[in-house]
Amino acid sequence: MFDIREKPNQVERAFLIGAYFDRRHKAEAAALLDELAELVRTLGILVVGKELVFAREHTARYLIGSGKTAELTAQAKALEADCIVWDNELSPAQQRAWESEGDICVIDRHEVILDIFNMRAKTREARLQVELARLEYSIPRLTRMWAHLDRQGGGAGGGQGGAGAARGEGETQLEVDRRLANKRLDRVRIELEEVKRQRDTMRKERSRVPVPHAAIVGYTNAGKSSLLNKLTSSDVLEEDKLFATLDTTTRRMELPDGQAMLVTDTVGFVRNLPHDLVQSFRATLEEAVLADFLIHVVDASSPEALKFYQTTTQVLSELGAGDKRVLLVLNKVDLIDDTRLTELRRDFPDAVAISVKTGQGLDDLMHRLHDFMIDRVVRLDLDLPLNRMDLVALAHQEGKVLAEDYETGRARVQCVVPKRLESRFAAFVAR
Repeated sequence: MFDIREKPNQVERAFLIGAYFDRRHKAEAAALLDELAELVRTLGILVVGKELVFAREHTARYLIGSGKTAELTAQAKALEADCIVWDNELSPAQQRAWESEGDICVIDRHEVILDIFNMRAKTREARLQVELARLEYSIPRLTRMWAHLDRQGGGAGGGQGGAGAARGEGETQLEVDRRLANKRLDRVRIELEEVKRQRDTMRKERSRVPVPHAAIVGYTNAGKSSLLNKLTSSDVLEEDKLFATLDTTTRRMELPDGQAMLVTDTVGFVRNLPHDLVQSFRATLEEAVLADFLIHVVDASSPEALKFYQTTTQVLSELGAGDKRVLLVLNKVDLIDDTRLTELRRDFPDAVAISVKTGQGLDDLMHRLHDFMIDRVVRLDLDLPLNRMDLVALAHQEGKVLAEDYETGRARVQCVVPKRLESRFAAFVAR
């Protein structure tokens, strides 16, 4: 019913702008502008040019100076761009000013990410979360969305009275639209609370059989879904695209010692992720907060690996998961040479180096997962009388039975069980 704003039906060619206000931040601004280009291409839009701009100070009207604004607008039009995309976040007033200056669609990084999330959302929860973020973004911009009513009224003529009528129509429609948008916003929040209650119920069901739980986190496109598929032999969607995963997926796996574990894939992070998106996806990201520990996947092939790690760590802290135990995983090491791997090991001395694609390092990862869980399970060799088959059933239900032998008229059972149950079996441990 409500879109973020009035955009051309088909944006095909984009001109990108990134501004920085401290010369020490030039390299970071350039990297962010490159990342914005990847985000825009994810929407299927051709990037016809990009410009990194240094400005001495922020301006209220255009963010940068009026002279540079005119120059960049002319450059975008010369390249036949039908949209200008800013890496910096623009206020509603600044977007209006830019569009008035060049009569061209202008959006920012925030809106690009919203559009990608909208395109990726599949489940009801993800769609509701995206709609919540889009509505929160759009309501302050409704005046700009209805600007076309003013132009229609002015064209109709009629002098001062005609212009007044046009403004009146626009203001009336704006009030109606804002009221409807706020009502929809309240409805979406209520529906999301219902989804959250359902998710809490599912978690309680899982907790009845307390299986250890790990959440896979990391920067977008680091290989989290691919790792989940490899560990659990499942078929979660994995694409070489930004934000391919918006919904959490939980699968069960077994470690080499037979211990079961739940693993959850989560939405990827990105630098300058809009704060309202973090809030909107809090229900999804709660899996990371509630997990026993985190598997933090870093794309080793990216020159920005350390920055990506820091971004993810920062967002996790905002979510209240900053104190979780973390198993750090460097993925895609098949794409780098030994020199680069040595550099990464200096930055991440405790990380496991793997390649999900080739299988390199996965055995090491499984052993590290076992080490993370070693205090939760115990391996037992049991000698049970046949009238205690209830304990054999308990070992099957709560742990992993590795071997059984009944030839001696007793039950000889080798098993791995949760440490909390060790006392139940203590009297029957083989000497």
